[in-house]
Amino acid sequence: MNIYIDTHTHLDFSDFDIDREAVLDDSYRLGVRRLLLMGVSQDNWDRLWGLVENDPRLYAAFGLHPVFLDQHRTEDLALLRERLQRHAGDPRCCAVGEFGLDYFIDEPDRERQQQLFEAQLQIAADVELPVLLHVRRAHAPVVAALKRYKLRRGGIIHAFSGSAEEAHEYIRLGFKLGLGGAATWPQAKRMHRVIAQLPASALVLETDSPDMAPAFRPYQRNSPQNLPQICAQLAELRGETAEQLARQCLHNTCELFDWSVTAVS
Repeated sequence: MNIYIDTHTHLDFSDFDIDREAVLDDSYRLGVRRLLLMGVSQDNWDRLWGLVENDPRLYAAFGLHPVFLDQHRTEDLALLRERLQRHAGDPRCCAVGEFGLDYFIDEPDRERQQQLFEAQLQIAADVELPVLLHVRRAHAPVVAALKRYKLRRGGIIHAFSGSAEEAHEYIRLGFKLGLGGAATWPQAKRMHRVIAQLPASALVLETDSPDMAPAFRPYQRNSPQNLPQICAQLAELRGETAEQLARQCLHNTCELFDWSVTAVS
């Protein structure tokens, strides 16, 4: 059986309240051995950590998402730093995220987003954790900031959908590229061409559950249970087997987070 790590989920969201344990159990049966839950605002950190503490399959990242910019308070950055320091050395707290820049949303406040983004890059640099970045229509300013901050442990560009040139910029900066359900849609022609060109050593798998449903589960709640089929379709786009892609993505993810492949398997 192929072994998978879902590097980007929101399994703490209320969408999963009625069947979260069943989803986790079925995902595990299908080979999804670890799942990384995203902190998006100070309001969901405690709930997220409570789930992680009670299930060895779950790991946590904490961050302040740009889409919730108006909900974040001035003191949340200090609270983020304090929380990451409190969990320092705990392998279950493995990244800073989800944060980044989003120029797709209506009337984005780019200056405030940039300030919040760079403050979290500095925190990540100080605590020496990888970052999990949300980037929509903002690759140039994200790359520019990453070149300034030079994070030692890199991170993941979540739901990467940029150009081959942008991909290689991130790879040169030590980043992996998260691929999920968006690439399974037949109309995503440009993404298909880019994915076929990317070095396998730069790829990791994700679902973004409950969002970004794949084409074979259209307009439904996305789930980690879909990850094996997502992997198989991505592998087909790349002209390789699902086993090859799953094995490489497992290695890449473990390398990023300093995990043992054998411990995950």
